[in-house]
Amino acid sequence: MAMARNTAASAVAPGTEWPVYDQATGQQEPQDHFVTRNGVEFAGTHLIIDFWEAENLDNLELMETALREAVEVSGATLLHIHLHHFTPSGGISGIAVLAESHISVHTWPERNFAAFDVFMCGDTEPELTIPVLKSTFNPGKLNVNEQLRGINPERT
Repeated sequence: MAMARNTAASAVAPGTEWPVYDQATGQQEPQDHFVTRNGVEFAGTHLIIDFWEAENLDNLELMETALREAVEVSGATLLHIHLHHFTPSGGISGIAVLAESHISVHTWPERNFAAFDVFMCGDTEPELTIPVLKSTFNPGKLNVNEQLRGINPERT
């Protein structure tokens, strides 16, 4: 859908984002980054990813690199990464805070298990994070569950 920006200076207060209009209808588009896919409107896609028999789950530098690459390939906007390294297990808990939501991780290296949450809204592609994480941590088994968050029950 083609979009046009309103160029009338008086339409928006200084320092405010310009509203986006649909050229076909002239209607202002919402700025909340909800998504419509297959006729269903929702806030975003939430992937719950479990890795079993995974490797390198205690490598803090590798985890940060993997999270940065996952953000990049998905088309998301990285705001901040915070990772905590536990001792003596070496487990990692952390989050990549995104403009579009987050990627979080919790690892149990002693069990070769990692739990990732990938929640993104807007024009991102959260499913593209899976190959990055998979190639980095090489799980023997993985499980992915997808939830569409923010579906309005009054519209279903």
